[in-house]
Amino acid sequence: MKPMPCPIESVLLVDDSATECEAVTLMCKELGVQDVVCAYDGAEALALLAVPGFTPSLMIVDLEMPVMDGVEMMQQLRQRGLRIPIIVSSGHDGPLVRAVEGMARNLGLPVIAGLCKPLTRDALARAFECRDNVEQLHCGSPAAHLPDVDIAALAQAISAGEVVPHYQPKVDIQRGLLRGVEVLARWTDARLGPVPADRFIAAAEHSGLILTLSLSVIDQAVAQAASWNTRGLRLILALNISPCLLSEPHLVEAISGLLEKHGVSPSQVVLEITESSVVSPDGPALGALARFRLRGFGLSIDDYGTGLSSMQQLARIPFTELKVDRSFVHRAHEQENLRVILESALTMAHRLRLVTVAEGVETVEDWRLLQQYGCQIGQGYLLAKPMPAEDLLPWIKAHRKRLPLLRAPSLAQPPRHHPLHVSEDQSETRQ
Repeated sequence: MKPMPCPIESVLLVDDSATECEAVTLMCKELGVQDVVCAYDGAEALALLAVPGFTPSLMIVDLEMPVMDGVEMMQQLRQRGLRIPIIVSSGHDGPLVRAVEGMARNLGLPVIAGLCKPLTRDALARAFECRDNVEQLHCGSPAAHLPDVDIAALAQAISAGEVVPHYQPKVDIQRGLLRGVEVLARWTDARLGPVPADRFIAAAEHSGLILTLSLSVIDQAVAQAASWNTRGLRLILALNISPCLLSEPHLVEAISGLLEKHGVSPSQVVLEITESSVVSPDGPALGALARFRLRGFGLSIDDYGTGLSSMQQLARIPFTELKVDRSFVHRAHEQENLRVILESALTMAHRLRLVTVAEGVETVEDWRLLQQYGCQIGQGYLLAKPMPAEDLLPWIKAHRKRLPLLRAPSLAQPPRHHPLHVSEDQSETRQ
């Protein structure tokens, strides 16, 4: 069992079955958990969590319990502002477990897995390994415990260039070669330490700083892309565009100007737009997207499958790429309903001649299924976490050793429908 990057020191196991508690406690101990505390219903668990100094690293919560069931308990966790990582477990079928997973995530709770009983050591081990992969989760300092973002401090950080881009590799699923990177903003405050991106981006949106922040990060990222270009490493740059920016009258010119400043072609840039952010058929957002497309930018419909108007958006907007949300990718090999949705989305995208991207790839099983379904590009913690620019070239060298594992057995090259697809010789840097 490989060591966990964020060791789990303690587990609160909430289950009304003494036999199940005994078995799961033994498995947790075998996996290196130092302390396992059992509670036999939700009310008892909440009483334990109210004890000063008791904050488990993780909770395993059964759904069917007397007095207070698992669903009610998680609702209580939300009301009390407790963001402890959770594994949901149940003797009921998979769809019910997944429904509760979704409910908990919508409540803002950091659910790392939903497991059907009886729990197994291997299933727990896989869930434990995802412990620090939960969005915005930091060992010992959950995002919910951070104070509100200081707008003045954020403005100063943007001005000083302290909000910087990190880069998450996007890899050819058939051949394992690097094709591009997604640009993600990161900020480490001198007083607070790393500030979760959802916190400071939301603060920037509400305070009117989002345009300044976005242009600063894009400027840095495009300058980095130009530097990589000179080394023979031409990567597609995926830039997230806040919905708040799509109505900015000079957005197209501002971003185009940054590319011209650094000598980077729009064909090297894909703008990622969440599918729920463009809803009005006659609003300025559609005009901005059309103008970007006319200038040669790629457009990606991000988080595909999570909104209410996916088909309508694809019909209205000239997208060049479809990015399937992680909720339909991770563990799809275990769940038939996810497999059906995933395969349908990829098949539709191929027929529309869109580049297909899957995010949230965390296991080799995820990767193999995407190969089977013909997905072109993947990103996720199986490959790499977002990293500073200086770490990318060392990552490429280390990544080459994994190519035999990642390559599809047939090495069949996926269709190159889109001009943004990077050729194979551009995916390796000349040093």
